[in-house]
Amino acid sequence: MSHADPSAAPVVRITGLRKRFGENEVLKGIDLQVAPGEVIAIIGRSGSGKSTLLRCINGLETFDSGSLAVAGQPLAHGDARSMRALRQQVGMVFQSFNLFPHLSAGRNVMLAPTLVKKLPHDAAQALAQELLVRVGLGEKFDAMPEQLSGGQQQRVAIARALAMDPIAMLFDEPTSALDPEMINEVLDVMVDLAKEGMTMMVVTHEMGFARRVAHRVVFMDKGEIVEDAPKEDFFGKPRSERAQLFLSKILQH
Repeated sequence: MSHADPSAAPVVRITGLRKRFGENEVLKGIDLQVAPGEVIAIIGRSGSGKSTLLRCINGLETFDSGSLAVAGQPLAHGDARSMRALRQQVGMVFQSFNLFPHLSAGRNVMLAPTLVKKLPHDAAQALAQELLVRVGLGEKFDAMPEQLSGGQQQRVAIARALAMDPIAMLFDEPTSALDPEMINEVLDVMVDLAKEGMTMMVVTHEMGFARRVAHRVVFMDKGEIVEDAPKEDFFGKPRSERAQLFLSKILQH
């Protein structure tokens, strides 16, 4: 397992982040730093603000106050160019695979490098093939999304995010829409990415994955980070009552 370098400048630095939807404050002053190569599992009940936090980091949601910087660059919503640059640096994988249905697996992966990075067709094709091999789908370049299982589609979505050569990957419950037998094929790809040293923030219900791969566990409840601890401490001896209760419910299943 690769180790993060806590002394390096953080890839993601979040200070006092607040976000509300109408009357509902969904993020209540979040402070979080992610070191290069670190894998952070973000867990908590539905509605605790986990997905909103990821969407703020990727610039998909605006936030009301506080600051958020990726690779030292502050997030500036009014600046279209800096937002585009940010999205190139941060890969995002969603619950639903969001593949373009009219494009083959390979073409889905080629699209962003061709359009955004202006990569020549042959180079983009070679890159897409290499990334599909990396996620275990080397023979599926010409397959259309409807011909692929959910697990395969999600692995294409991961390849597509990797095609922009991001410095960090955000995963928003990447296995929650999958049948149980497909979950591991997606988690295995994520385990490999972690071993290669990819900086990752993963919102997940998969405690086994968090235990196996995460360096740290961030437990959120009601828009706050209740606990942020090395995984051994969190699973072995959670400090807060809310975390203890959450874990006892999950581990009963």
